[in-house]
Formats: sequence, structure tokens, C-alpha cells
Amino acid sequence: MKARVWASIAVCGFALALLPARGFSQQNSTSKSQASAPRDGSHDFDFDFGMWKTHLKRLVHPLSGSTTWVEYDGTTAVRKIWDGRANLVELEVDGPAGHIEGMSLRLYNPDARQWSLNFANSKVGSLGTPTIGEFKNGRGEFYDQETYNDRAIWVRFVISDITPNSCHFEQAFSDDGGKTWEVNWIANDTRVDSLPQSANAQPPFAEGQHDFDFELGSWNIHLKRLQDRLAGSTTWVDFDGTSVTRKVWDGRSQIEEFETDSTSTGHIEGLTLRLFNPETRQWSLYWANAKKGVIDPPQVGEYKNGAGEFYAMDTWKGKAVLVRFLWTATSTNKPHFEQSFSDDGGKTWEVNWITDQTRVGEAK
Repeated sequence: MKARVWASIAVCGFALALLPARGFSQQNSTSKSQASAPRDGSHDFDFDFGMWKTHLKRLVHPLSGSTTWVEYDGTTAVRKIWDGRANLVELEVDGPAGHIEGMSLRLYNPDARQWSLNFANSKVGSLGTPTIGEFKNGRGEFYDQETYNDRAIWVRFVISDITPNSCHFEQAFSDDGGKTWEVNWIANDTRVDSLPQSANAQPPFAEGQHDFDFELGSWNIHLKRLQDRLAGSTTWVDFDGTSVTRKVWDGRSQIEEFETDSTSTGHIEGLTLRLFNPETRQWSLYWANAKKGVIDPPQVGEYKNGAGEFYAMDTWKGKAVLVRFLWTATSTNKPHFEQSFSDDGGKTWEVNWITDQTRVGEAK
């Protein structure tokens, strides 16, 4: 079973919004044209920002005829990113069946006019399959395809009964192509002014889970990017800007938001989500750009002797490449980052992105 399926943390704060398809008719009356025009849904989740009490119940054995449910109570915090075009949801609940600590990074794709939900459970430390859907008439429906007990199934999320101070969520599975659905997760959120401090003890320290603590805080950043990659280019483009890194799960995860500008190529607004896997003791680094609103494949790796190396397989101009991230000088207030590509299986590497940071308050 995929880790994400049983713990999709499908509270209202974890839902997604996929905006209506683009209208095609431009020859009707003005009112009809306006009705069919594409809608900007980048603020569909503004209702969700803030603090919530969460009560949820979960079907113990979905798709088995089970009628046994377990219940949890806890809290949810939702904060906006990119002025609301993305947001981060953090949930922590407890019940007779144990403790669940999860998050959802929700991103808006301005071209597709869709939202994607990217979920992570602190016990696993990686993102699950993104889920996509849409809001119509105050009701949200969101779908993806996953596996459960090694069988392909459809997953449906529904958000309803949305008010300024409450909302309702249900998750359901279908193993017959959507003909029938079995609800297995029901959550209700109620807004509160503030959340109480968790009474749960932090999990035992795992080596490596605080390797990125050096990044916490605010930074001035200077980066340069190779104008073209794996093409023999020697022309670099410079950017200057700022970044802020916040801890999640007491540092076992982090989210970094940054903005930079170049006089020649414009503005970059992005984020990095870093997740620690306590079993493998490795980090997964996920990147997203505000212009696309989707998560790139993660870089996975670890720190040794103060230097971090992280790798992934990706594509560049339709060709498979290896990608390497290197972090050095992490014990100083001026950490250094490099990204490199290799198109020969790692025999040679071309550096194409360099970032130098200076902590705010330090001399550049």
C-alpha cells in the first residue's frame, strides 16, 4: 500500500482546486462570453488560511467490507505562499490508532489554471502522487489514480460545506473505475484564533534530521545561471534577491521561499520543500517555480563531513540527464550551492547554477 493513500490527511486544508476549462465561444453575447471565460483560481484557498481544530475518522480497512472506524482529534495550520498562489498545510492529530503528522504543499498552475496537492507524512519523508481537481458552486472534487494493496484504484477528495469558520472533507476509493465509491476518511475543521502547543513528545533524534538547520532564517542571495545547458555555453546570467527558510516538524522538514531578479532575464519566484526520511536518513529536495506551479522530481541524498550531495534523474530538452546538488560552507553564514548536469552517466559534470547566500544582518 502506498504510504500516502492511508494517510492522505484529507482535511479541508489538504484539498486542491482545479479551475474550470477555458471557454471556447467568443461569438456569443457579452454575458455568455464572460460566463465561459477562464477563471483565475489562484485565490480559491484564501478561505483556508489560519488555524483550525480538526476532527477526523478513518475506515480501518478500505475496500474490504469493513465498518470499523477510528477517530482522531488535533490541529491544522494553513499559511499562504506566493501571496496565496501556493500554501502549506500542517496537520497533527491523535487517536486510539496512534499519531499522524502530515503536510500538504498546494500549488497553483497559472497556465493550466489547476491546483495540485502534494502530500507528505513525517514517517515517510517524501511526497505522494499529486492530486488534481476543481471547485464548482462551492464544492470541490479532486481525483488521482494510485495503488492500494497492489491494486490500481481511483481516489476522490470532496470539500463541501465551506463557511468562514468551518469546512467538511471526505475521501473515497473506487476499484471499479468510478462506478461506485466507498468513503474511508471524513474530516471536519473548525476555525480557532490560535493553536495550542502540541503535548506530544518529539520522536527520537535520528542522525541527519537537523542537517538543514543552517538554512533557517532570512538571507540575501546572489545566484548566477548558465544561459544554456549542455551546449558549450559560457554565458552566465546574474540574479540578486532574498530567501526565507522556515522549519516544519521541528526541523525534520523545511520550506524555503525565494525571489530574485535579473536585469536581462527577469524575475524568479520559487520554493524548495525539504523532507527528511527517518528510515533511510536521507533528504528529498523538491523544487517549484511560481510560473509553473508544479513539483519537479526530487533530489535525494545526505550530508557527509559538512557537505551535502543530492542526485536525481531528469530530462533536459527531451534528453535524460543526471542532476547533482552540492551544498558546502554550511557551517558559516555564507553557505554555497551548485547545481550540475551530466549527460554521460556521471563521468563529467557541467555546473549550471551557483548560489551564494549571506545571512541578513551580515556584511555581503
